[in-house]
Amino acid sequence: MASIEFRNAVGKVYFDGGITHDGKLIKKTKSYRGIAEGVTADSLYIALTQLAQLSEYPLIGAERVETAELMN
Repeated sequence: MASIEFRNAVGKVYFDGGITHDGKLIKKTKSYRGIAEGVTADSLYIALTQLAQLSEYPLIGAERVETAELMN
């Protein structure tokens, strides 16, 4: 029977970097590595939005990207 084992997680914050001359959104990204396995969604969201306030660009979203290993 296969199982999944947590490897690492990254918190990503997306910013509005403006608009191109042809009307497309310029999306800027900042990644924070070393997110602990047991962090709740609420805690991570609060931390990432607090860190986003240090940026000159407006926040447009945040996500958690998790890597896990499949083991047999």
